[in-house]
Amino acid sequence: MSIMPTKKEAQTLLEKYNQEEFHILHAQTVAGVMKYFAEQYDAERIEFWEVVGLLHDLDFEHWPQEHCQKTQALLEELDYDPELIRAIVSHGYGICTEVKPEHIMEKILFATDELTGLIGAVARMRPSGSVDDLPVKSVMKKFKTPSFAAGCSREIINQGAEMLGWELNELIEKTIIAMRGVDVVN
Repeated sequence: MSIMPTKKEAQTLLEKYNQEEFHILHAQTVAGVMKYFAEQYDAERIEFWEVVGLLHDLDFEHWPQEHCQKTQALLEELDYDPELIRAIVSHGYGICTEVKPEHIMEKILFATDELTGLIGAVARMRPSGSVDDLPVKSVMKKFKTPSFAAGCSREIINQGAEMLGWELNELIEKTIIAMRGVDVVN
């Protein structure tokens, strides 16, 4: 029988394989964003969505060249639930895996993973340094500047919005709102 880790167990596992503050904060931010969307789309499984967010980049700090594959192997060794593993692996679709996001949760993870980094970078440039007063237009302006937060793939963000059937500005707006409820933002 496969195991579904609790949020606390996922946090412990995250910290086992990630020591850099950036990676931990990113995972916590994505988990908070996933929680926000779970409240709207899958209220019975909020903790599951959060755990997916916490563990989505589990392998990235130590094995960036094996991203998603190493996480899959680590989680399979722990006998974690295949649904959890599939959801995590699908966020690397077209980059490091061919597992396509199908469930709304998988599509949201795919779409918001890169976007949280871009939004966080835009927020840090504001006088407040916060997402609390961040307008969509500020993110859209920086979105159109490829050299700004160059590591955040605009192509993936656009592809994620398309998967969800949302306009780009709608995805950005919803993600900003989601990030306002997160205690830590990378």
